Amino acid sequence: MSDLFEPLSLARGPAWRNRFMLAPLTNQQSHADGRLSDDEQRWLTKRAAGGFGLTMTAAAHVQPGGQGFPGQLGIFDDAQAPGLTRLAAAIRAEGSVSSVQLHHAGNRSPAELVGTPVCPSDDPDTGARGLSLTEVERLRDDFIAAARRAEAAGFDGVEVHGAHGYILAQFLSADINRRTDRYGGTLENRARLIVEIVDGIRAACRHDFQIGLRLSPERFGLKLMEIREVAAAFLRAGAIDYLDMSLWDVAKEPVESEHQGRPLLDYFTDLPRGGVRLGAAGKIMSGADARAVIAAGCDFAVIGRAAILRHDFPARVRADPDFTSPALPVTARHLADEGLGAAFIGYMSGWPGFVASDAA
Repeated sequence: MSDLFEPLSLARGPAWRNRFMLAPLTNQQSHADGRLSDDEQRWLTKRAAGGFGLTMTAAAHVQPGGQGFPGQLGIFDDAQAPGLTRLAAAIRAEGSVSSVQLHHAGNRSPAELVGTPVCPSDDPDTGARGLSLTEVERLRDDFIAAARRAEAAGFDGVEVHGAHGYILAQFLSADINRRTDRYGGTLENRARLIVEIVDGIRAACRHDFQIGLRLSPERFGLKLMEIREVAAAFLRAGAIDYLDMSLWDVAKEPVESEHQGRPLLDYFTDLPRGGVRLGAAGKIMSGADARAVIAAGCDFAVIGRAAILRHDFPARVRADPDFTSPALPVTARHLADEGLGAAFIGYMSGWPGFVASDAA
């Protein structure tokens, strides 16, 4: 158990008190204009109090047109700063390191929220239009401005969301990104936007501001070996402090048949990482699961659904190394007791088999 509960030092910024990171979880419970709600404050502060080493917000959109879902936290306007400042202070008061995940949904933005969504290239399947070169540069600058907003609010760092088929992952996909300028074509060009965002944040924010990057290696037009190459490049460069690999299941094999025969996670734990820390997310539901991720070569475990089910998952694992998350479905009352607001509970009710009625 010592590995999970040893502090984790990073190249920059404060050490985490343990190896548990709260995943950036969509919850739809902020205000329509992107301001932090009391429900969102309670949800996150409760996780910080529950023992997470790093407490991360849900994806926060860096442009109004990048909104991905109703009730999304925003970080594109100074009007959102007071709520962000309250949240950063509350997380720090509970002894946790704080981070905002920076996000733009791209062609996954619902038209009813943003009008016409945008994408690296015109996308007939979603109705998204391709960004001009000037708009790509503005997108880069708005990610950097959002990081500065997080820094001013008192957060310890940010995570750049390059996963799950959102706009930065769309740039990485040769299927979706058909640009012919410096942001399209070769893998180096397709990764250029993320590199410029990370380097821009590093230059614009204080020297000890922590920067993480989330990548996913499958689905949404992504190829495992290309994402492995992107991950390797970021680990070599050292501009990020941690790499957060979202795998959907940390024990699974790759979907690409030519790469099966070894766990998907192994394609990233065997990369030289210098001073950059590596973590993984995907169905970590017990103390044994978390230990297995560390034993596989990760520096930290990223906890999603288990943190919804128990706000104090790390504390429970510390008290009982064999702790396992409650069986599904759970009642809406259970989730309310764990600090989820009505909108979050409603969102989780859309997940098959997650929420039962109180009468069940």
